[in-house]
Amino acid sequence: MIFAMDRIAPGALSALTPHSPTQWQQAPLLFQHRLHADPRFALPAVAGLIDRYPRRSYSIVHMGEQGPEGRRVWREGDFGGLDGARVLDAIECGRLWLNLRDGHALDPGLDAVMRGLFAEAGALAPPVSSYGHRLGVLVSSPGAQVYYHADLPGQGLLQLHGRKRIYIYPPRLPFLSEQGLENIALSQLEVGLEYRPEFDREAVVLDLEPGQGVFWPLNSPHRIENHDSLNVSMTLEYWTQPIRRSHMINVANGILRNHYGRAPRSRRLDGPSFYAKAALQALWRRTGRLEGQRRAARPIDFRLDPDRPGAILDLGTPQNEGQRDGQGA
Repeated sequence: MIFAMDRIAPGALSALTPHSPTQWQQAPLLFQHRLHADPRFALPAVAGLIDRYPRRSYSIVHMGEQGPEGRRVWREGDFGGLDGARVLDAIECGRLWLNLRDGHALDPGLDAVMRGLFAEAGALAPPVSSYGHRLGVLVSSPGAQVYYHADLPGQGLLQLHGRKRIYIYPPRLPFLSEQGLENIALSQLEVGLEYRPEFDREAVVLDLEPGQGVFWPLNSPHRIENHDSLNVSMTLEYWTQPIRRSHMINVANGILRNHYGRAPRSRRLDGPSFYAKAALQALWRRTGRLEGQRRAARPIDFRLDPDRPGAILDLGTPQNEGQRDGQGA
């Protein structure tokens, strides 16, 4: 797999090698990096990054108690006008998870880090180009969890501050179903897959320390438990042509199953059935039906309490993505 980025000195940021992408397509790959010692990721710098982040590019989630029928409560909220330092205080005292999306597009230093990491993955034969590289920063509370979920693009996670335990499961039945992937592709809500405690018997379990990172096979379900400290991590995302085609099939098959009552019979990535489904999902994107469904799945129903770090204040009327885009952080 070729990550065609700017050439830098091998190993300047991490212990990734030209063979790493092949390894992590087969099993989770644990590696070492040095970004936890980079001043760009010191906590005051993270607070400054939060100050500069546009509203449309972050999600802050509160992990409440278990809801009806055993479902975990996963609520999205708003900073409520707090600055970056106070947001960090709130996260350290609460049950919160902050996702700063697309850091590479908003900060030149983060863009350089992302390019360097993908360049270090090198080139393999036969060559397969990756693209659509993205970087995000996650800040989460001591003891916080990310519930059982899967991601659609290729994914990696680098630990910068604190310690967390990650459980990574095989991307196949019974851990992951085709319908589960389709639902994620339609709503872009990664949580919601069925999880059973006995799944843990086949999980790869890693305790990530600052200076460690992990990549895993495409669509591998995973869940995370923070240890007793504020956590800061970096996420990396990438696409290849097969991954992109698989995503198009997930969207189209989800449309057929959920909106036309037809159980899809094929996941082929070529041939007439693929091109028909590619056209179907493209039509839904152009008409805005797909984006409307995604906005409805992510209402904003709380803001951070300015007087009680870690507490939240309920909003009277939930706001959707379209309503909040114009607000400042």
